[in-house]
Amino acid sequence: MKVAVDTNILAYAEGVDDPERQAIAKGVLDRITQVGAVVAVQALGELFHVLRRKANYAPAKARAAVSEWRSVFEVVATTPDIFADAVDLAVDHQLNIWDAVIVCAASSAGCRVLLSEDMHEGFTWLGVTVVNPFAERRHPMLASLLAD
Repeated sequence: MKVAVDTNILAYAEGVDDPERQAIAKGVLDRITQVGAVVAVQALGELFHVLRRKANYAPAKARAAVSEWRSVFEVVATTPDIFADAVDLAVDHQLNIWDAVIVCAASSAGCRVLLSEDMHEGFTWLGVTVVNPFAERRHPMLASLLAD
């Protein structure tokens, strides 16, 4: 099962804010890299911003972190078609446009799961289901993914 990763999962893995979530994020990311995972260019850009502004990373350190994640995952570019789909998704489901870009990028890459804490768990669009790896109850799709 192909998986996409949202910015917040990467930020937690980098140690932003919460050591407990950092451990969970690292564990999940270690596992999904074995089954095939993608990250949207949008998520990498957001990660750079979070690392600079919230975690106070020096520019070179933030660049190195983004570069490392870029080497770990297949990167999905934001095409004009992905952006057009994202606008429709944002309008039809009241999502933030940048979250919608990440969902649409995941769909275009053939992902069935988008790991994210920021969107409503269980929301499904064009075959992509949002799953929160930090939820109290583990979503069945995540349980299946981690069991494979």
